[in-house]
Amino acid sequence: MALFLLVAFGTYGLANFYILRRGWQALAGCPGLRAGFSAVFVALVLSYPLARLLFGSGGNAAVAAVVKTGSFYLALMIYLLMGVVLVDLVRLAGSLGGFLPKGPGRPWLMTGPGLFVLVAGAALVVVIAGSLNAVRPRVRDLDIRIDKPAGGRTGMTVVVGSDLHLGMVSGISRLRAFVTMVNALGPDLVLLPGDIVDESVTAKEEDKMTSVFQTIRAPLGIYSVPGNHEYYSGLEQNLAFLAKCGVRVLQDEAVKVAGCLWLVGRRDPTALRRGEARVPIGEIMARAGLDKACPIVLLDHQPLGLGQAEEAGIDLELSGHTHAGQLFPLNIVNKRIYEQNWGYLRKGKTQYYVSCGFGTWGPPVRTGSIPEIMRIHLTFRGAPEPSPADGGR
Repeated sequence: MALFLLVAFGTYGLANFYILRRGWQALAGCPGLRAGFSAVFVALVLSYPLARLLFGSGGNAAVAAVVKTGSFYLALMIYLLMGVVLVDLVRLAGSLGGFLPKGPGRPWLMTGPGLFVLVAGAALVVVIAGSLNAVRPRVRDLDIRIDKPAGGRTGMTVVVGSDLHLGMVSGISRLRAFVTMVNALGPDLVLLPGDIVDESVTAKEEDKMTSVFQTIRAPLGIYSVPGNHEYYSGLEQNLAFLAKCGVRVLQDEAVKVAGCLWLVGRRDPTALRRGEARVPIGEIMARAGLDKACPIVLLDHQPLGLGQAEEAGIDLELSGHTHAGQLFPLNIVNKRIYEQNWGYLRKGKTQYYVSCGFGTWGPPVRTGSIPEIMRIHLTFRGAPEPSPADGGR
């Protein structure tokens, strides 16, 4: 952890020093603007780390506002850095190729102040657009058939919402929006594949969020598994909070839902870093005396080792965690890390869906993916086969 923090803060500091230096140089002819820019920039750079280090997650509304401002800056920093690097590369190419105009006759946008406005303005527009995108989740409908009998039931509506990241940045209003959307979809069963809590929620916020969570209408229940962030911010406290909300959190255990479907929930791999066990899927199923003739759905927060579910005879695995990259260009890297970083996949008889999540981690901004809630129309043996003309959803 110490090494991670050293690398993270070192990278953060170097990136911001580079941006500040280039901004300072660009405004050399505007001393008043240069001083103002430097003061605002340093305040933005320090807002997030200082608020987190000094107050953790237990601050008041003022602290939460500072954290949120700093969170937005994290996204802005990425696009400022990209803009500054792009300008420097163009300048380098221009100096080598001699195709950029020099002297007093050049266009204003190619002067220091002009480039400052161009880069800062473009980065700000991207972040604003991304913040608007982040609070406009879409409903993704998916038809999934499991060719097994389900105790006389031919189908059910399963609503899946992952990665809410409730905390100082994503608070009660975001949770209300989530619950409203979930109830509008008319679920039989609600599944939450981890990272519901981003940091420990204060007692006051916990009371408000609990009452909102309890308004979810799901006759067959609400089930979840721990994500990595439940561990980071205090697993026991977060599990107690979710239990008060009416959410049953499965930790390497399996339960039969409504006598028709087995639900298997795994602990997050973060448990291994704490020196704790993480039980293989097959062993979880054996301990529960699970009948493989019934439909089996697995909740596993991180979509790692997807072949394990296929080997164990899982019919459907639901995961989250990836956010599909959340911020461009991180979404491009994200695709190379995971076998399936977002969307539907089939391996043999096992079907998978990796959600890009409802909430955000860090910056409340999405430029690389669109937030979502999944409505799965789950059908079992005995239900009519879908017509090819339907084309799915």
